[in-house]
Amino acid sequence: MAMDVKAAVDRAKNQIQLLFGDEEIRNLGLEEVAYDDAQAVWRVTIGFSRPWDEPKNALAAIAGQNMYSRRTYKVVTIDEDTSNVISVKTLDVKA
Repeated sequence: MAMDVKAAVDRAKNQIQLLFGDEEIRNLGLEEVAYDDAQAVWRVTIGFSRPWDEPKNALAAIAGQNMYSRRTYKVVTIDEDTSNVISVKTLDVKA
């Protein structure tokens, strides 16, 4: 049975929580979703923050060091027919 976009996003978020949950991730959210007809896969980009992405202290934040929380972005590729996760890769985002 084919998956719809909502099912693909839910599957991707669940996979990220399973893989990175012990790292105290937060601010988990959908960033982008695309379907690849040629390969019959969903590519879902999920963003989240980790504790070490936050400013070290309030003074560092005021001084502009890590003023904003950094985010990690993962692209989860899911087979449409089986709903199996094929890969989880880091999306390299240049600041």
